[in-house]
Amino acid sequence: MMEIPEPDETLRAAMESLAGQDSDIAVAYESCGLPPVRRVRADFAGLVRAIAAQQLSNKAAAAILARLEESVPEVTPSALLALDEDRARQIGLSRQKVRYIHGIAEAVESGRLDFATLAEAPDDEVIAALTGLKGVGVWTAEVFLLFAFQRPDVFPAQDLALQVAGGRLKRLDGRPSATALREIAEDWRPYRSAAARFLWHYYRHPGVA
Repeated sequence: MMEIPEPDETLRAAMESLAGQDSDIAVAYESCGLPPVRRVRADFAGLVRAIAAQQLSNKAAAAILARLEESVPEVTPSALLALDEDRARQIGLSRQKVRYIHGIAEAVESGRLDFATLAEAPDDEVIAALTGLKGVGVWTAEVFLLFAFQRPDVFPAQDLALQVAGGRLKRLDGRPSATALREIAEDWRPYRSAAARFLWHYYRHPGVA
């Protein structure tokens, strides 16, 4: 029997506010309801999972992450630095992703990257710190801010699914660019994180107009 995802009740107030100010969201929200609960660890392990899942389908990413956790029960900097390349390739990590993960592990071990400090920093400072690491782009930094640090007003407009869903929601001719979608999302402040979460949810309901 298929398990029904648990709706994220922490988003209800933000979604009701968004629905009250945007009629397109209101119609879609009535059909789709709340997005499901989704959390990412706000630490090294959470960022490693984000790197491992880059540019992969949800199914492929889940398979790689499952194999990673089987091989490295404790996803720590020292454990990942000790992971040899052959085993990493068996897990499904590319040579490039292994280099990225090793670089992040070294930054944590040296003290250059401290997640407790980042958790207290403003959004722009977190993005600057994370994108200063090789392999961490703006999209990854914004997704980490949104799902790990649970920041309320982050919108990863580079995400293709958000672009597709945003275009459908607003009945546009084709998929908007990241710049165009960011402009649309300005109207959703200060709840852009909830709007992004909802658009991913809406994307998975292609039958909803």
